[in-house]
Amino acid sequence: MFPIRDARPLAPTLTRLVVEAPLVARKWRAGQFVILRVAEAGERIPLTVVDVDPDEGLITLVVQAVGKTTRQLCALRTGDGILDLLGPLGNPSPMESGLTAACVGGGVGTALVYPIARALKAAAGTVHGLVGARSDSLLILEREMAGCCDSLVVTTDDGSRGRKALVVEPLRELLGRSRIDAVYTSGPLPMMRAVAETTRPFGVKTWASLNPIMLDGTGMCGGCRVTVAGAARFACVDGPEFDAHAVDFDELARRNTTYADMERAADERFRHALEHEGHDERQPA
Repeated sequence: MFPIRDARPLAPTLTRLVVEAPLVARKWRAGQFVILRVAEAGERIPLTVVDVDPDEGLITLVVQAVGKTTRQLCALRTGDGILDLLGPLGNPSPMESGLTAACVGGGVGTALVYPIARALKAAAGTVHGLVGARSDSLLILEREMAGCCDSLVVTTDDGSRGRKALVVEPLRELLGRSRIDAVYTSGPLPMMRAVAETTRPFGVKTWASLNPIMLDGTGMCGGCRVTVAGAARFACVDGPEFDAHAVDFDELARRNTTYADMERAADERFRHALEHEGHDERQPA
């Protein structure tokens, strides 16, 4: 069991969890993730590590409640625990010292680009942050991004905070006026694809953190298979970051819906248990 030292909401559907996981905290590097289970009969899900405190043995996770397991996670409180937690998994973000980079986050994807931005800045880089969301209620880590970026642009689809625009609009403007060595992006697949198509004409190396279905975190199950430059890769062991210009986003989008019906059914059963049986949402339904 991995104790939760602190649990607090960031937004109506977003929760920040500080978890005691000393081995992960000591080994983790920006870009890597963990896989966890809430309960014995539960599914395994991947989550980005937002921050670590190696001295205290703590890692920070940000969870968006979109299905049964993530709702269970968001319902956990300080003092509760997570049954299983494995990591760090995947490869650290590819980066060099002194890069001028843009870090583009969409919604909860900002939880991944924030540690990358921080690592780039620590490596004597110049970092431009661009974060977007559908509305201000889904924006996260704005203050933290501002603290490690040389510039920060915030956009919302509805104009409720920052600039009313898709995040690729200020990215295109940045690329047109500044030399950018690399772009790092994380967020919904359509957004990452749009970022890739925005940077392609400029010839700027673009790294996308892919978020397909991950199960065992070792590549053995094949659930996270993606096609990159015509070759099969596994996001959990070969990634999670890949050259966005070489990713087959059409195939990835199709694969990402493989278990959609099962996920909806599990979420509906979980909601039913909560509403009609007085079930504790922190436990399996």
